[in-house]
Amino acid sequence: MAQIVLRVRLISGDHLDVTYEDTDTSDVNDVAEHAITALANESGMIRTRHGDRMIVLYGRGVAALEMAPRGAVL
Repeated sequence: MAQIVLRVRLISGDHLDVTYEDTDTSDVNDVAEHAITALANESGMIRTRHGDRMIVLYGRGVAALEMAPRGAVL
């Protein structure tokens, strides 16, 4: 299982840091590609975590994704 931290910049201009994980792979690059591909679809969404909360992130509200080698700056 690989987990990445994404800084999500929303269309509104706000941003939030979330974690996204994929149980099917251990490569962080594959996890990042899966998140990007899922959000690029017209009805794309991913399930992420923000602290203790589960958040469903819909691609139509996302302006940009940032991923740093050591995770986002919290």
